[in-house]
Amino acid sequence: MGCCNRRCGLIGGAVIGAVVGILGAILIPIGNSVIEGTVNKEVVLEPGTTAYDNFNSTGVAVYRQFWLFDVKNPVEVVEYGAKPVVIERGPYTYKTRYLPKVNITSNDNHTVSFLLPAGAIFEPSMSVGPEEDNITSLNLAVAGSYSLFPKALHIILDGLIKRNNASLFQYRSVKDLLWGYKDPMLSSTVGLFVPYNGTYDGYYTLFTGKDDVSKVGYIDRWQGEREVSYWNNTYCNMINGSDASSFPPFVDKKKPLQFFTSDICRSVSVVYTETKDLMGISVYRYTLPASTLASPTVNPDNMCYCTDLVVTKNCTRAGVLGVGACRGGVPVYISLPHFLDGSPEMTQDVLGLSPSKEHHVTYLDVEPTTGFTLRFAKRLQVNMVYGPSNVIEVLKKVKDHTIFPIAWLNETAALDEETADMFKKELIGRIVLLETVQQALMGLGAAIFVICLVSYCVVRNNDNNDSKFV
Repeated sequence: MGCCNRRCGLIGGAVIGAVVGILGAILIPIGNSVIEGTVNKEVVLEPGTTAYDNFNSTGVAVYRQFWLFDVKNPVEVVEYGAKPVVIERGPYTYKTRYLPKVNITSNDNHTVSFLLPAGAIFEPSMSVGPEEDNITSLNLAVAGSYSLFPKALHIILDGLIKRNNASLFQYRSVKDLLWGYKDPMLSSTVGLFVPYNGTYDGYYTLFTGKDDVSKVGYIDRWQGEREVSYWNNTYCNMINGSDASSFPPFVDKKKPLQFFTSDICRSVSVVYTETKDLMGISVYRYTLPASTLASPTVNPDNMCYCTDLVVTKNCTRAGVLGVGACRGGVPVYISLPHFLDGSPEMTQDVLGLSPSKEHHVTYLDVEPTTGFTLRFAKRLQVNMVYGPSNVIEVLKKVKDHTIFPIAWLNETAALDEETADMFKKELIGRIVLLETVQQALMGLGAAIFVICLVSYCVVRNNDNNDSKFV
């Protein structure tokens, strides 16, 4: 009777262990469903969710670091046609995203609209010197007028240049070059980012995800339109994806992420490159592929972005995008810093550049469960063009059209420790706890089952051996 009780107890224990293990296994789909439901609820852009709290606040401060290119041989370029030699100076850092969104409006079609205010506050402690530092840089008025004036009017432009004692290059402060100065030749304010303070980006209209979480954060309209009108082509005018601040949850790293950026007036894609650790949070790093600014001979999809046959050498040049159409006609060209991924001649025409993937690539670090972007670095370079002229005195020695780098920027932000701790506690912590319970139940159940099964076999074997001697 005692043996039977022991055997029955061990069999019962094994059964209990199996049940506990099965319960842990059953909790996997149930737990995944709970996690999915919780995440899908918290990423919706409506009051009371984590996503809306982040959306409605000023959030983490965004900084723009600027490096400007100081020309070391301006006289030789103008008088002898030498190649310009530049030295990078910076960073000069400004806090640029510190104001909350304004005019937030919830719409009936499960979208929300807002304006994004722009402002810039100089941060001396994060800069190499004061913004009053002077730089020898391209004369924005001369280069811009060279591109905008028809060749038949270049003689008038030459007269304006001479009358105002202007030249191809100028000596200006960082502050003036970035945010504007009154140019004597044009009698108007010019600068790389004129106007900026007091302006707004948008309206943006985003899907809230209330009716379809797979669209949460995606742009429905920008400035009231579902596409831009800068590129004279349906494909290039498309507004795809989000504004890069977030993406739909449960990110599949095998698929690229798309977002629209008003800085370059177009949509782009980023691709997964590696998984990183950000303050204890696992994030997917996405980077801008070389195909983004590849020449149409390599990436035919870029043909509709080729709008200047001279500058792009009949659309064969890689690494540069003319954005004049969305900058009021100002002939500005965007590239990656130091012409990263650009055609080799661009770093041969201007000496002193050193493109580097590590320092110059654009990336996003996206938390894959929620789709939230937790860290990013948007890196772009602003360029203008000058070329040869038989009429304009300061350009007579120039041998060919030159894409000249004026400054490059690194717009960056990352969540702080307090936000990271809250994120881990409120979301990641719950997921980890549930997974721990699942694994613990399966492990405990398996252990009980194996121990009881082995013990049963041992007891049964001992009982059989004892019966032989009775």
